[in-house]
Amino acid sequence: MRLSNKLLWSAVATTLVSLTVPVFAHHGFGLFQLEIKKEWSGTLTKMNLVNPHSYMELDAIDENGEILHMRCEMRAGTLLRRAGWATDMFVVGAHVEIEGNPHRDDPEACYIENFSIDDSVMINRNDQFLSNEPVDTSNRPLRLADGQLNISGDWAVEQLVLTVPPSGGRGSMIPKTMSPDFAAGRITQEDVRATQPPRPQTVYTERGQAAADAFDRRSPIDNPWFACKPTSFIRDWTADWPINKFEQKTMANGEKVIDITYGLYNFNRRIHIGMTEHPPGIRPSYAGHSIGNWEGDTLVVDTTGFAEGVLTPPTRTSEQLHIVERFTLDTEKIALKREYSVTDPVYLAAPYESYDVMFLSDVPFQAQECKEMTPEFQQ
Repeated sequence: MRLSNKLLWSAVATTLVSLTVPVFAHHGFGLFQLEIKKEWSGTLTKMNLVNPHSYMELDAIDENGEILHMRCEMRAGTLLRRAGWATDMFVVGAHVEIEGNPHRDDPEACYIENFSIDDSVMINRNDQFLSNEPVDTSNRPLRLADGQLNISGDWAVEQLVLTVPPSGGRGSMIPKTMSPDFAAGRITQEDVRATQPPRPQTVYTERGQAAADAFDRRSPIDNPWFACKPTSFIRDWTADWPINKFEQKTMANGEKVIDITYGLYNFNRRIHIGMTEHPPGIRPSYAGHSIGNWEGDTLVVDTTGFAEGVLTPPTRTSEQLHIVERFTLDTEKIALKREYSVTDPVYLAAPYESYDVMFLSDVPFQAQECKEMTPEFQQ
């Protein structure tokens, strides 16, 4: 086998078949023709573990015997790295066999379902090569020296596992802790859904509805996702299951802050702790200006000063956007819950509200390059 990390590939033979998927729906399969199954073979030339999609590149041979340089889509680099994938698993010059779907317009693009490299077994795009043992929190201090709860660290939503119930079929994506019960038939998909955060209800103003109707979800102009730009930190906190980094700091001037790096596209945000009001003349930005205050063990964060943008496609936001978040820590499970309420009188006729829950990540935060390689989004 020519793969440089044989241990990772041998894990496939032990049937570690699980996957990580986004909490919010990904943008779909675009112009890939899922109804058509096709095979390609060729020589691996490059593996791009990037966001929002990874792409394998290979030189294949077309029907006329000519070399065709292919680039074939896989999951986001963030997801693959969290599942144990690494660039050194893919040796340039290796022989590749691919099963997948062709692109509707670009003969040099495909969507990968399964592949093999040299003499490896067939690998599914969702396979996981790490068992991801629970994070050891036995030596983690509950509080900082100043008494604040310790919420620093790398946080991520619980992974899902592709799980087949006793009734059979292709299986469903089930939270890892619930997967054994689902596989044994002790719980159903409805039981699983009942444990998940509710989807926020979007109630538009007349202008908001018109803007949503006109929104092109698959345009890099309308949808920041396809231009390697952030949407909002409401969506970017969980979209495609990034690992987000929290850092509680005391600056040289004595100010306490929390810096957050959102792992999807590595965008940063600062929360000013203990500040009682927003300063005048805030320059509008994606992240706005955030002030946080502890109410007991609940961190309440108030954010204004936004530039016009997108809350989550197809919902637009104005400079009057206002977001309030409440962060609480389950000190037994070490689970960070964020409740949020979003108001915008220009586009929203009612608050956009829900919550989400993060756990300490079993894989360290790692900045990921964003490089949109999907054919229809090339600029």
